[in-house]
Amino acid sequence: MKYLFSLFISFSLITFTSLAQAEESSAPSTGYISDDLSIFMHAGPGTNYKIYGTITAGAQITITGNSAKDYSEIVDEKNRTAWVESKYITTTPGLRFTVEELNNQVNNATSFTQQLDGEVNQLKSTIADLEQQNTLLTKDAEKLNKALADTSSKLKDQDTNIKKQWFFNGAIVLGFGLVLGLILPKFFTRRREGMGSWK
Repeated sequence: MKYLFSLFISFSLITFTSLAQAEESSAPSTGYISDDLSIFMHAGPGTNYKIYGTITAGAQITITGNSAKDYSEIVDEKNRTAWVESKYITTTPGLRFTVEELNNQVNNATSFTQQLDGEVNQLKSTIADLEQQNTLLTKDAEKLNKALADTSSKLKDQDTNIKKQWFFNGAIVLGFGLVLGLILPKFFTRRREGMGSWK
């Protein structure tokens, strides 16, 4: 009984694996026609089937997964389903797609370079504006420093003039005081003497 159960399990696994591989092989995938030729497309897997036309070398195709007699079923870029010889199918992109991809990369690089150039030019313009503003601010600062120096000089001169004025006023007051101090006593003394003589 155990032997029969083991055989059943093994058979089930083998069957499941085979079915999975069959489904995987029949799943559509992307392929390409070889670059070095153009080939006929047939209605079935063989030269005895009707020819649908030719397919361009390097063309991108969809491989349906169906194959028979060294032929594979494909769907071309025009959405036509046909059969071609399997040896002319490859999963590597042809020269046309490689060149196209390289051109796209070059175009992207050129576009990126132009974008960087634009950003660099914008930064240069910003730097130039900042330098101009810095120059104007420097000139304004120089003007303010000069005005401050002039104001300080005027204040110093004004302070000196005020001191001179105070000194001059003090001298006048002192002189006037001295005059009064010398003249008034003599005046009063003479007056007293005159009053005494009247007696």
